[in-house]
Amino acid sequence: MKIALILILIYSNSIFASSVNVNELKNKSPERVLYIGNSYLYYNDSLHNHVRRMLEESYGREFDKGNYKSVTISGSRTSHHNIDYPLNHVNLGAEKPFELVILQGGSGESNTLEERKIFAQEIDIMIEKIHNKGAEVALYMIHAYVEPHEDTNPNMIKDIKKMYIDVANKNKILVMPVGIAFENAYMEKPKIQLHKHYDGTHPSLLGTYLAAAVVFSSITQVSPKNIEYNYFDAIDDSDIKFLQKIAHETVEDFYGIDL
Repeated sequence: MKIALILILIYSNSIFASSVNVNELKNKSPERVLYIGNSYLYYNDSLHNHVRRMLEESYGREFDKGNYKSVTISGSRTSHHNIDYPLNHVNLGAEKPFELVILQGGSGESNTLEERKIFAQEIDIMIEKIHNKGAEVALYMIHAYVEPHEDTNPNMIKDIKKMYIDVANKNKILVMPVGIAFENAYMEKPKIQLHKHYDGTHPSLLGTYLAAAVVFSSITQVSPKNIEYNYFDAIDDSDIKFLQKIAHETVEDFYGIDL
């Protein structure tokens, strides 16, 4: 039994062990941030709002919401976004250019080799355009499907991880290990519900909170454990502590740092 457990732990660590080349942003306190993605971001009052509130609490000051934006298209893949339009901050009502752009790909973009190639090509183009605007770029590693989604696959997270890390390493940018945090949470607490129970793809409120905590720590390299934000008492203390712990441990392990 002990041998089997050890083998499971070794296997798990081999799946989720980090091989990233970049483990931090140059600017760890950006206030002008643009998120680009799909419904994974906008569910549950939008991920960018949760991250902003965590950052405001950590920084001890409020942000200008007009410079903290999220652009999402339902069911979209990377190729569906015209990056030129939102990169012109004036088009979104922002006063100044964005300091950081966070890119989230579609849920099906890791499913086949051809899809992964297209993702890499589209992200390469986006990154060049973002850098030309003077902003940093980070990739938001998505979570995998769970039941009852018809395409649930236990190997999906490995394909997601490799796809995001390969593109990030090639372009020397940060990748945020949200999907790995979901897997770590499920391994430690299998009955927790991080996905919507009816589709197995979209994040629940707990899933969005976990993702926000990972993004917060990836940006700041500060532990989320001291964050008091609980979405206006909508999430109970036991869930908050567990999700913050998972985010803390995932970010530390993924980047090889101490928070």
